[in-house]
Order: sequence, then structure tokens, then C-alpha cells
Amino acid sequence: MYDYQAPEQLLKDRVILVTGAGDGIGRAAAKAYAAAGATVVLLGRTLEKLEQVYDEIEAAGHPQPALVPLNLESASEHDYQELAAKLETEFGRLDGLLNNASILGLRTPIDGYDASTWQQVMQINVNGAFLLTQAMLPLLKESDDASVIFTSSGVGRKGRAYWGAYAVSKFATEGLMQVLADEVDGISNIRVNSINPGATRTNMRTTAYPGEPPTTNPTPDDIMPLYLFLMGPDSKGTQGQSLDAQ
Repeated sequence: MYDYQAPEQLLKDRVILVTGAGDGIGRAAAKAYAAAGATVVLLGRTLEKLEQVYDEIEAAGHPQPALVPLNLESASEHDYQELAAKLETEFGRLDGLLNNASILGLRTPIDGYDASTWQQVMQINVNGAFLLTQAMLPLLKESDDASVIFTSSGVGRKGRAYWGAYAVSKFATEGLMQVLADEVDGISNIRVNSINPGATRTNMRTTAYPGEPPTTNPTPDDIMPLYLFLMGPDSKGTQGQSLDAQ
């Protein structure tokens, strides 16, 4: 899957929602999905960044994307339900959801971890992903072949010192993925998996490892084969798996 070669128009006529689409891995995934023929719904908190991705997709001649400025930290259950209603009116279904948006929080010992930062990390990384996914499930069930991808981490499989709320949020993400995958398996056309991107050249990685030369890591574009594989029909039958992009 690391060297998966996506067929041309792999995602033709599919509607795919990407969170954190304005930067980093989300931006790369949105552009890769659009290049594969999908209509991409770009969700993020910074409109200017989303508009830039929108313009790049349009300039490349790919299907016109949609813009959804939304802050997962402050969004309410009603906001997610309202978004689902808009997407239902516009598209009638959803074929894919990439839960990519996350924040790092603090890298500090548990005994000194700031409680408000802890809550913020959990709200964005776990609660936001849960509420959005829950709201999108009826639309995903309308698809003939739907894929939900959660974003995990190596520290979401084995906890490591000083990773605090981020690590705990990614353990929760793995649990959410496994529970949902088991619930939809065999009774719908939805498959649910998670991706551990690994060390990637992103702003989050730079914040976590300020002394690390960024060029030692692959770019977000370099790790797209797995993102394309899981979002496309070639991954039918892959369910409840936690996979590494590198």
C-alpha cells in the first residue's frame, strides 16, 4: 500500500469530506482526492487557507470543491447536524470522510499538564471527530461504497512520556474507529479504518520536534498512496484496521 498506484479517476463522481483541509496532510489529501476525480468538501477553521486550496484545485481543472469554515473546538452538535443537512441538499450522499484535523497540545508531564489545554485537545481530536462522524453517518449510508478514515499516531498505540493529551486522544481515536467499524461491518457499505501518518513534514511535527531537520521526513504528498487506497474501491473488505502510511 505504500507504493499503491491509484488508477486514473479512482474517485470519479465521489463526494469526500476532509477536515483540517487547509494545511499539511489534510491539504495534500484534499488535492489528491480532487485529482482522482472527487468533489471534495474542504473543512477547516481558517477560511483563507481553505480558499487557497480551493483555488489550487480549480486551477488544476479538477471538480469544483465546496468550502466549510468550521472550528471543531467551538462547534456544537447543532452545527454538525446543520452541515449534514446542507450536504444532503447539495449532494444527497457522502462517499468518504477523512477525519484529519488534530492539535498537538503540550508536550509536558502529566503532573503539570494544563487542564484547559487537555480539554481543548480532547474536544478537537476526539469529540469533534465523533460528533462530525455521527452527523455524517446517514449520508454515508446513502453511498454505494463509503469510507471513513480516522487519523491516529504511533503514540496512540503505545503511550510515551510527555505526549499527554495528544497520545490519550489518539488512543481514543483508535477505540472510536474500532467500535464504529464493528458496528457497521456487514450491515452497510461503510468501511472504517485509521491511518498513522508517521513522521511527516508538517507544522505539527516541527512543533513536536523543534530540533529535527524537517527535510529528514517525507512530505504529506509522499504518504498519499495509503490515503488514496483506503478512500477508493480497492480497499473494499478492509475494515477496522490501523495502518501505517510509511
